[in-house]
Amino acid sequence: MFCNYCGAQLNKPFAFCSACGRPAGSVPMMPVQSRIGGHIRLLGILWLAMSAFRLIPGIFLLAFFRPENQVLHEVPLFVFDLLQVVGGVFVCVGLIGIATGWGLLERKPWARMLAIVLGCFGLIEPPFGTALGIYTLWVLLPAKSEQEYAQLSRAA
Repeated sequence: MFCNYCGAQLNKPFAFCSACGRPAGSVPMMPVQSRIGGHIRLLGILWLAMSAFRLIPGIFLLAFFRPENQVLHEVPLFVFDLLQVVGGVFVCVGLIGIATGWGLLERKPWARMLAIVLGCFGLIEPPFGTALGIYTLWVLLPAKSEQEYAQLSRAA
């Protein structure tokens, strides 16, 4: 075996050329970066942030518009029940979004599909929900992304 740089003969057990000091054999190539590797972390953080902002109005509605509080005196009682339901929906969607963000950050196998479903629903929430939905679908929806995410989740 000969050195690729200076042509000197190499002894088998050595990893470097004794004449020029360069590595023996071929130079290892840089590892190939996956298409979604860097995007998964950002998606997880964005889902956590967006979901935390969804929790704020939900907690506000659940806390202040209880029928027994009687904040508004001339309003029919069914309005308070309706606002409680809306607040509950905000809290539930926020908690599901937090679970999605956490799952993406931890590379859980179920988080990809949950993020795709929530991304589709987010498309009808302009402007931030739409932007997050488009970004989520762009990163996670292609078939190649499914394979790469499966590899990442197995490695985690």
